[in-house]
Amino acid sequence: MDSQPISPQQLLQQLQWRYATKQFDPKQTIPEDLWGALETSLVLTPSSYGMQPWRFWVITDPKIKEKLPAISWNQTQPRDCSHMLVLATQTNLGADDIDRWIDRIVEVRQLERSQMEGFRRMLLGSLASPGFDPDAWAIRQVYIALGQFMAAAALLGIDTCPMEGIDSREYDQLLGIPAEGFQTVVACAAGYRDGSDRYAAMKKVRYPADQIIRRID
Repeated sequence: MDSQPISPQQLLQQLQWRYATKQFDPKQTIPEDLWGALETSLVLTPSSYGMQPWRFWVITDPKIKEKLPAISWNQTQPRDCSHMLVLATQTNLGADDIDRWIDRIVEVRQLERSQMEGFRRMLLGSLASPGFDPDAWAIRQVYIALGQFMAAAALLGIDTCPMEGIDSREYDQLLGIPAEGFQTVVACAAGYRDGSDRYAAMKKVRYPADQIIRRID
């Protein structure tokens, strides 16, 4: 597949345009083709060892969305956005999950399973290594997915608001997430900004590049 890069100007324009949207227009819905692209961006998110220890819940049901502000610090974005994304990590990661991942690699790349035995042993060794916390590792992976989702949305002209201000246990209970072996980590509202959201016109406040980037040439 050939690369079709956008220009640096286009990239920076969309990242400047993006902000953590405080008010969504509840009348605007993300078109199916754009949302499909965003879901695929989640599928394509990189992860350590490629293991993808996550699952994503997408909420568009108005009745469910109506219940979300009460378990989201009374924030209205989950109710008014077009699509509410909940990012969850896998719990109790173990050898069976590693074998499942090896099987998937063998299937997609049409390999002999014996060719993956060294990689399998390495993964098992990492999982069993002293000080390795699989839950903390999985949470870090989820934030990679969140970042990719937000950047992809900005490039498509879709507004987002990442939300750690949620009651993750209540989200788990409402959506039945633990029953599938996962737990809520963070959420992200997606849709289109309301014209009355004053934060849209505010200048971004960032430290200058020379204060946060160190180059070793």
